[in-house]
Amino acid sequence: MAAGAINKTAGSDWGKADFEAIYNCPDPRRYFTTLQPLDYQIPHHGQAVFRTVAETLQRCRADRAPLDVVDLCCSYGVNAALLNHRLSLGDLYDRYAAHGPGVPQTRQLAREDGTFFATRRRPGAARVIGIDAAEQAVEYAQKVGLLDHGFAENLEHDEPSAALRRALAGTDLITVTGGVGYITARTFARLFDCVSSPPWVAAFVLRTVSYRPVSDLLARAGLVTEKCTTRTFRQRRFADDGERQAAFTALAGHGLSTAGKEDDGFYHAELYLSRPAADAVAVPLTELLPG
Repeated sequence: MAAGAINKTAGSDWGKADFEAIYNCPDPRRYFTTLQPLDYQIPHHGQAVFRTVAETLQRCRADRAPLDVVDLCCSYGVNAALLNHRLSLGDLYDRYAAHGPGVPQTRQLAREDGTFFATRRRPGAARVIGIDAAEQAVEYAQKVGLLDHGFAENLEHDEPSAALRRALAGTDLITVTGGVGYITARTFARLFDCVSSPPWVAAFVLRTVSYRPVSDLLARAGLVTEKCTTRTFRQRRFADDGERQAAFTALAGHGLSTAGKEDDGFYHAELYLSRPAADAVAVPLTELLPG
């Protein structure tokens, strides 16, 4: 498939365009050059939310420094880059979309990226474990220092490896931007079988997808799930009219109106935060993320 092409034949069950060809490349350039014209922006929203959540959680768990963060569907380590470094999503677009295909070679780009990220590391950075089925993407994120540990495992299909089980034991926070729907409660159940105590879970979920199966599972693990009700978050523009119509049909099936949301031509995601009840009472979501 040519760079930037969109495969419409193997999307999700609501007709979402399939970008599979960009998710497992030797480096992130094709990912960013394909998504930039669609104004893909959910990692930008995740950066602000995840930093605030991590800082709050760090205060609640002062004895746990640094925090252990597990990023689901981590891809090339984008969320880790934005959480732990003095960078914006725009900086990453500028860095990767400016290069021509294959210039410089992936090996050289990785060396340059290692220095680029190391010199922008924030004090008190979290330890990040990345999980994604895309082996090359995970490998790249580890190589350039974005992931402390990376696991190319598909927990929808397989039990976690022994190494992943060990790495997950001390998890403080689980993050995900947009992967829910491709991963289900099955993945979360396998994760929670590995942790020593229930972590917080911060998830951005497209409105075309029900989060109820996951939140029900998290409730059984002792977590209270709150939804941000003050706003939704743009993910990216619809790839074409067919994808837009499929999304509108899915939303209507959920009884959701697109007015003031998907009518603007973008997918919209909702934010869910799951925590032990005592933590939710101590710092309500409306105080944690006002407005």
